[in-house]
Amino acid sequence: MLKQFFIICSGADTDLLDNCSKGEQTKYAGIGATVFFTAVMAFIAASYALYTVFDTLIVSIGFGLVWGLLIFNLDRFIVSTIKKRDNFMQELLQATPRIILAMIIAVVISKPLELKIFEKEINQVLLEEKNTMTLDNKNQIGLQYTPKIVELTSQKESLKKEVSQKEGEVNALYSTYIAEAEGREGTKLLGKGPVYNEKRNKHDAMLMELQELKTNNKEKTSVIENQIATLNTTYETQLLKTQPIIDGFDGLMARVNALGKLAWLPSFFIFILFLAIETSPILAKLLAHKSEYDFKLENQESEVKNWVQQQVYERQNNLKTNNAISNKVYADIQEAEESYQYKKKKAEELIRVQADVFYENQKNVTV
Repeated sequence: MLKQFFIICSGADTDLLDNCSKGEQTKYAGIGATVFFTAVMAFIAASYALYTVFDTLIVSIGFGLVWGLLIFNLDRFIVSTIKKRDNFMQELLQATPRIILAMIIAVVISKPLELKIFEKEINQVLLEEKNTMTLDNKNQIGLQYTPKIVELTSQKESLKKEVSQKEGEVNALYSTYIAEAEGREGTKLLGKGPVYNEKRNKHDAMLMELQELKTNNKEKTSVIENQIATLNTTYETQLLKTQPIIDGFDGLMARVNALGKLAWLPSFFIFILFLAIETSPILAKLLAHKSEYDFKLENQESEVKNWVQQQVYERQNNLKTNNAISNKVYADIQEAEESYQYKKKKAEELIRVQADVFYENQKNVTV
């Protein structure tokens, strides 16, 4: 039962192969098994590749099954259309387009399986790329907000510096009037005299200005801090919005590109393996000598060809014969028509002569 199934997969004529030897049947069963398992590998590869795109198992299996059946039909067609000839170069020329098609199929089948085999290495490459993209994304988004934040921070520092300078001036005035009272500076008179009062009033006025400046700058600083906080919140929101896009950067094209960044030799050997599997039925038929099945198939085809040629020849002769008979019939009809017209003409002339004679006779009788 399994052997018969694989023979069907090979695309061979089962009725013709049933009359061949067991060895011949085994050979074509092996070819059919290769075609079948290649289709199975195509189904697995396509399902995995589509799963990385759709993330849905049912959809991936459904499309993978369609792809596997398509590859099975193509392989079966390729193998079944290669026929043994007496000239190897003719056979090679006949098989060349099919070999090219088999190479394309091998590439399509092997690439998704390579993605699965080297999944861990690909994930590492993707992780590095995602980290780089995250840093680049932060820098790009930061360019929209960092200059404004830096400007606001500079304004905030300027306000603090202004208060610090004012505090320094107030402290200096405080030290001046204290030194005046102690007699260490200024008039160097101990006690609180007019100079002391003047310096104390100047300090108190400057202190009031400091308090007012602190109040105003505190309000301004609060506004600036709110603006900075708003910009930081917006910046973080943009990062949160864009990060899922970076995290989702593991689709089919991204994995194929990541695979291309790995060492090429292992991937190349996997491709060679699938190429050998895909082209093995074709090469087997090319390199094998003409066998019992090939002779019987050629004999059957020649019988059909001769029968068709004979039928065409007979129809052509029949057509020529019918044309000749038709031409002869129409020629006879044409000849009879000419004779009829001639007799008709003579009869009309005779009737006119008789009419003329009768008319002349009647004239004479009347006179």
